[in-house]
Amino acid sequence: MARFLNRTNFFVLIAVVVGVLLALYAWRLPPFNNGVESTENAYVRGSVTVIAPKVDGYVMEVFIQDFAEVKAGQVLVRLDDRNYKARLAQAEATLATQKANLANVVQARHVREAGITNAQAQLAGAQAQQFNASAQLARSRADEKRSQALVTDGSVSQREHDQTESGLRQAEAAQRQADAVAQQARAAINAAQQELRAVNVNEKAIEAAIEGAKAAVRLAEIDLENTQIKAPRAGHVGEVGVKLGQYVTPGTQLVALVPDQVWVVANFKEAQAANMVPGQPALLRVDGLGNAELKGHVERLSPAMGSEFSVIRADNATGNFTKIPQRLPVRIVVDANEPRANDLRPGMSVVAEVDTRAKK
Repeated sequence: MARFLNRTNFFVLIAVVVGVLLALYAWRLPPFNNGVESTENAYVRGSVTVIAPKVDGYVMEVFIQDFAEVKAGQVLVRLDDRNYKARLAQAEATLATQKANLANVVQARHVREAGITNAQAQLAGAQAQQFNASAQLARSRADEKRSQALVTDGSVSQREHDQTESGLRQAEAAQRQADAVAQQARAAINAAQQELRAVNVNEKAIEAAIEGAKAAVRLAEIDLENTQIKAPRAGHVGEVGVKLGQYVTPGTQLVALVPDQVWVVANFKEAQAANMVPGQPALLRVDGLGNAELKGHVERLSPAMGSEFSVIRADNATGNFTKIPQRLPVRIVVDANEPRANDLRPGMSVVAEVDTRAKK
């Protein structure tokens, strides 16, 4: 009996030791820690773009089918563009009208400038008349003064003296008329200059209106161009949700575009990521490819744990605390020479392994 119990205890001990060793091996703990960290919390990722219109309208044509391959710039959907063509024509007509108004203002400016030149010429003629009238008035005054002295001593008759005084009055009248003409010429110059300033102000306003009309034309052209919804990059489209004749508005989700470039995001426990650095080799086993193995390398590590990007963050400052290992997202890219790299699809499950013994 004692021998049987000893043998039983021996087998139990062996079973416990084997169980512990298996647990240590499964958790990659010493002495089985070979520096290769593994996680099943990994998925293929890609920059999936949701295609949406920038303008509203009815769908006239759909050029794609589910899961089709598209090229960058390829037209996917066309909206009814009749309203946008009419708006463009209206904007172009407004621009043409403003340009015609500017041409009229330019012509008016030339007329005002010519009027100023004419008024300045009239002023120059009036100033010449003023000079002649002033000279004539000075002579008449001198003649009248001499005649007054001569009529006193009888050298000149009273009739001749009266004629001299009459000439003086005429010279004074001519002087006043020349002064009036010069004053009118100056007023005409001032009025023409004011009109020219008004024309210049109107010209600036029309130039600003032309720039606004050009912007309106450009906006109308952009809206018309946006009636053709194009692929922003090459890739494959998902399920096409837009239908012929459907009325869509800006932001309506039409189809998702999946680019050819994909990568893997593996969420390692913080203890596993202690020695991870960019450049370390990685091995990826993809469930969707029959557990096919693809080689890659660590491209970069997340700047924070995944919990920091959660919408609802945990508050550990109150209540009881239980330590929960956090996970660090690690971006892994597949090597370019892998033959099945093009078969990866965003969302696929991956088992990722990183050799942390390699230092970069």
